[in-house]
Amino acid sequence: MLTIGFSLCIVLAVAGVGLGLFLGQAKFGRLPQGERLERIQQSPNYRDGAFHNLVHTPQMTGEKGFVGMMLNYLFVPKERLRPTVPLPAVKTDLHSLDRKRDLVVWLGHSSLFMQLGGKRILIDPVFAGHASPAFFSTRAFPTAQAYAAADMPEIDYLIISHDHWDHLDYPTLMELKPRIQSIVCGLGVGEHFARWGFEAGRVREEDWYTSLALEPGLAMHILPARHFSGRWLTRNQSLWIGCLLETPQRRVLYSGDGGYGPHVEEIAERFGGVDLSIMECGQYDRQWRYMHMLPEETARAAELFRSRALLPVHAGKFSIANHAWDEPFKRITEASKGKPYTLLTPMPGQVIYLDDVTSPFTPWWEGVE
Repeated sequence: MLTIGFSLCIVLAVAGVGLGLFLGQAKFGRLPQGERLERIQQSPNYRDGAFHNLVHTPQMTGEKGFVGMMLNYLFVPKERLRPTVPLPAVKTDLHSLDRKRDLVVWLGHSSLFMQLGGKRILIDPVFAGHASPAFFSTRAFPTAQAYAAADMPEIDYLIISHDHWDHLDYPTLMELKPRIQSIVCGLGVGEHFARWGFEAGRVREEDWYTSLALEPGLAMHILPARHFSGRWLTRNQSLWIGCLLETPQRRVLYSGDGGYGPHVEEIAERFGGVDLSIMECGQYDRQWRYMHMLPEETARAAELFRSRALLPVHAGKFSIANHAWDEPFKRITEASKGKPYTLLTPMPGQVIYLDDVTSPFTPWWEGVE
């Protein structure tokens, strides 16, 4: 009996050391500390040791709860979570684009390359091929023309909406590090960048409804979202954000991740009237509908924002929810019928020129199994 107990202790000790080494890897980042934590504690959105949404936001809804949701996710068969063939895509040479033209290129999921006011902007780039701590989990869909960090030109501004693995990708950012001039993110996210060796002067961390003058003629307004944060078990130690980028000619809104809520109407009142709304429209489930918008809610929000055009994102690259991989595109297309905005559904890599957001793209997902 003593031998069995001793052996069990050894196994547990080895497992504990292994877990500690795993969690100690740089890719997990670091929780806020020191002056950064002191600044966080002054935020009206931080209390009781964590950030909170503007309204009560249960992570799970319905009767199944977290355990029921996980059992359903793991053991109930699902159909068509991933495409069986490489998705169509266009490999645009981002280096050769005319910097004087305002444009957006969707790179898959929520990764976006943008030119606005003569500046190059990169949002939530994830090029590592997976969106989790383990390389074998949450693998990217096969794509005919996938982008990599090497395809990115010099970036004036990197914008990170929050620190989840499908938005803050350590290997991508380490490859891009020499080409990123400035970073804008929510409070606390800068601690990850500090651990990864980014100079403090390159990182700006802001709270909801902060307005920044990035350049003469280029402003950024930090917007609230209804979501959560965290790269392991400790949650909500950094802030999740959306943003509105504004020049004298253009207004582009990026929702970040998050469910529908009163903040949508509030943003519409403050900033309504945008050229392009880029909004999440995938990885949803009624069990966590406060964490991610359903496509019909995305359409409603785009209309409230008085958008000239809507670009749905957060789909087409990873399977994080139980719906078919192409369902978000089908549902947002149906929900957008008769709406006053133009629905833009480019293939990854196709260019959206912001001086013409009235020309829709073809439904490229049709016929792809």
